[in-house]
Amino acid sequence: MTSSTHGVRARARIEVTAAIKEEARRQLAHEGATKLSLRAVARELGMASSALYRYFPSRDDLLTALIIDAYESLGAAAEAARDAAADAGPVRRWTAVCEGVRAWALAHPHEYALIYGTPVPGYTAPDTTVPAAERSALVIIGILRDAQRGLGLAKPALPDDLRPEAVRMAADLAPDLPPEVVATMVAAWAQLFGLIGFELFGQFNRVVEDRDTFFRHAVGQLAHTVGLVYPQQGPAGGPS
Repeated sequence: MTSSTHGVRARARIEVTAAIKEEARRQLAHEGATKLSLRAVARELGMASSALYRYFPSRDDLLTALIIDAYESLGAAAEAARDAAADAGPVRRWTAVCEGVRAWALAHPHEYALIYGTPVPGYTAPDTTVPAAERSALVIIGILRDAQRGLGLAKPALPDDLRPEAVRMAADLAPDLPPEVVATMVAAWAQLFGLIGFELFGQFNRVVEDRDTFFRHAVGQLAHTVGLVYPQQGPAGGPS
């Protein structure tokens, strides 16, 4: 096989793989992850099921690919929000990243539901999803690290009975950060996705109307709980 032939086949495989995943995302939007079917995807693409199995041997393999893509897309959105606020202080960068995560979720509700919604019965995500899943969390950890190296972090209160678990989490997630900060960061991360999930899945209907302002206030409070300090006033009188 010549190199040019190999290149053509490689490009064709990339294109077919992309088409399969795009059709699968369309089915996620209309049917939900539990009803995702390789046969249905193949039928919509005009492929034989046996041909599709050469790309994704099982539904779980296809789900895994979609989950990794969703995490990578979310991570890229978090990184872009961080970079856009690179000249701001830690609180504003934190808020920008949280708003970037929310904006991604509102623009990709079905992909968000795939990674943060109800688990798909019978499916267990393999370890190959972990690096992509960590990508957005590492952005938040990076903001805390920058704050500690620069203006500092205020250690949140930590109950004595939680300290062993906080020390373990810090060792696993961010050994250079105080356990008090890591434990509170994990709670804040969960609360961030709780806020987004409540908005996305309708729990804020008839409760919160000005959701942009409410969200910005809520994640600002979360920034305070994790120990981000307010060293100076920003241009509009708010924390930098």
